[in-house]
Amino acid sequence: MKQLRYSLLILLVTVSSVYAQTKVSKEKFVNDLLAKMTLDEKLGQLNLPTSGDITTGQAGSSDIAKKIQQGQVGGLFNIKSVQKIKEVQKIAVEKSRLKIPLLFGMDVIHGYETTFPIPLGLSCSWNMNLIQRSAEIAAQEASADGINWTFSPMVDISRDPRWGRVAEGSGEDAFLGSKIAQAMVKGYQGTDLSKKNTILSCVKHFALYGAAESGRDYNTVDMSRIRMYNEYLPPYKAAIDAGAGTVMASFNEIDGIPATGNKWLLTDVLRKQWGFKGFVVTDYTGINEMIHHGVGDLQTASAMAMNAGVEMDMVGEGFLTTLKKSLDEGRVTLAQIDQAVGLILNAKYDLGLFDDPYRYCDDNRSKKEIFTSASRAEARKIAAESFVLLKNEQQLLPLKKQGTIALIGPLADAAENMAGTWSVATQQSKSVSVLAGLREVLGKQAQIIYAKGSNLDYDAAYEERATMFGKTLHRDARTSDQLMNEALEVARKADVVVAALGESAEMSGESSSRTNLEIPQAQKDLLKALLATGKPVVLVLFNGRPLVLADEVKSVPAILDVWFPGSEAGLAIADVLFGDVNPSGKLSATFPRNVGQIPIYYNHKNTGRPLGNSEGNFEKFRSNYLDQRNEPEFSFGFGLSYTQFGYKNLTVSTRQLKAGQTLTVSVEVTNTGNFDGQEVVQLYLRDVVGSVTRPMRELKGFQKISLSKGETRKVTFDLSVDDLKFYNSDLNFVAEPGAFEVYVGGSSSATLKEAFELLR
Repeated sequence: MKQLRYSLLILLVTVSSVYAQTKVSKEKFVNDLLAKMTLDEKLGQLNLPTSGDITTGQAGSSDIAKKIQQGQVGGLFNIKSVQKIKEVQKIAVEKSRLKIPLLFGMDVIHGYETTFPIPLGLSCSWNMNLIQRSAEIAAQEASADGINWTFSPMVDISRDPRWGRVAEGSGEDAFLGSKIAQAMVKGYQGTDLSKKNTILSCVKHFALYGAAESGRDYNTVDMSRIRMYNEYLPPYKAAIDAGAGTVMASFNEIDGIPATGNKWLLTDVLRKQWGFKGFVVTDYTGINEMIHHGVGDLQTASAMAMNAGVEMDMVGEGFLTTLKKSLDEGRVTLAQIDQAVGLILNAKYDLGLFDDPYRYCDDNRSKKEIFTSASRAEARKIAAESFVLLKNEQQLLPLKKQGTIALIGPLADAAENMAGTWSVATQQSKSVSVLAGLREVLGKQAQIIYAKGSNLDYDAAYEERATMFGKTLHRDARTSDQLMNEALEVARKADVVVAALGESAEMSGESSSRTNLEIPQAQKDLLKALLATGKPVVLVLFNGRPLVLADEVKSVPAILDVWFPGSEAGLAIADVLFGDVNPSGKLSATFPRNVGQIPIYYNHKNTGRPLGNSEGNFEKFRSNYLDQRNEPEFSFGFGLSYTQFGYKNLTVSTRQLKAGQTLTVSVEVTNTGNFDGQEVVQLYLRDVVGSVTRPMRELKGFQKISLSKGETRKVTFDLSVDDLKFYNSDLNFVAEPGAFEVYVGGSSSATLKEAFELLR
């Protein structure tokens, strides 16, 4: 016992003598530490490997442990649990020469073990308080399990749903995306990173990754700088302005230069124009992949990344193995290396790791703060608010809690798929399937009968690709006819059919690009057969992207888009299906009629030959298709409710706005239906005449309000001259005098219109 106390005393003395960060300023502490470091130790801080072969009880004997002990590692990612992380951190702070603690990162994208809807689904809530709260809960759980850094939020704007990673973002609009970016950063980081329930955020992917050509992942991006600044860069800047501590470089190239080696992007824009003070990390092997882009060998690519403004190298070890040689050859400078190391040490200081390297390794927190009933209740509420009601003929929904309900489809009893893509910490088996959720909510009030109906797809190999990472759908070995016949037998016994169909969790996400955006044919055939029974059918749609739903919109009476709702999926779906929650989600991305319309988005510009009032009819020598209408299936901002909302009396406080003044836009919104509900009141502007062509309309404000049935409320928006600004051809942020139109309503197709003029 004496020996144990003596060992603990020695450990405390060692830690306190090395990590007395609170007694000196951060600048002095970091500079003093830098002065003690060898070049090899500095390069080690720039190295971010994955956790590799580390297992509980064997951390000290792993290959990565040897590198940590030698000071060759600055952080690790994809390692989970307090016990494992404590073992690894102990190697860093007790066995390495300078005892510098490690960062521990993870892709905490939309929750930790308590999982929330995929980010695209979250964005459809249009509720910044709930979105921020989801990030707070994620930070609390992750930090309780040893994690202090998340590679989130992903703020890439995308107008191409063929790109699978649209699931990880917040849709097509820079204004909405910026608000969500800020909410997520604030949720993760709070107001004080040294608090134990906050974690370092990493805004990604910088930049323009969502505009990959043909929607194919990792592909080339090519656009004008005026488009970058007006339509794609704002959410990244919003995250930086909110205090994001780190930035991840993207895989794509920009102006012919890979983002990971693009000095204009990472230094001129990020640091000089936006004032970013944190550090930049590559994406997984981002430096190495520049070799395939054609920039040269690993040494050249590594030097290029360092000169561009990258501080930490994820997995590739280009910095670790080549920068010493590049320094000798004058390709990089010691000052650059010192600056990079200093920024990483600053982050560790801000997290309080030098004061207490084990601050995130509290066994009590890990037992009490992860996947709690309170957090799960919040996840259930947030999920229900993200659902978008796309169609509801003759008020088929909400369903009554009575009679016999047939639940049919390959996603009806698929707990492993409920969390969606990028849910690496989720315990899939604990997620609530639709079948389990309906049974729990209904109890004995109604009978639930179930049949799978079909596999995800006729092609078994395709299904295997679409159900990776343990998200199996347990492919049924029966024939398609056998599955179908069972489903039809079940449907005939029911009063109503709920069809749980769509994508599997890994049909969207990274490396999950698609050229066909329809529901897989096996499920389309099932749905057609169910409709042929004459029973009323509700389609509960699972998807990680906008889908092409032309057939379903024509034939199915009710469609509820639930995205991938998270760990409480089935309960949230039941809440909405049976009217305990009135759906209030609004689309953050446009749904095309077919893939030939892509890219399609609401804030497009006009042509010299617009179709005008002939929409829906072909007109030669106008900007339209021979075989399809111009307008989308569902527009940005669209979403139905079980009630209805009326808009009237749109007014502006002045017809002439001057610099320094505020213009107030007001509108009366009335709940004209039979249910209490929430509505997202949306304000759009059009700059009628500009020095450069301007979009037909742009989102500039929104408010989510609750109205009791029959209630009317006056909603107001205040607009300043700053709200009218854009980047002109010289990339100056300006508001130009002239005419403006303002539209307010429940979607981007709002028709209520007013006008005003900005004076010189």
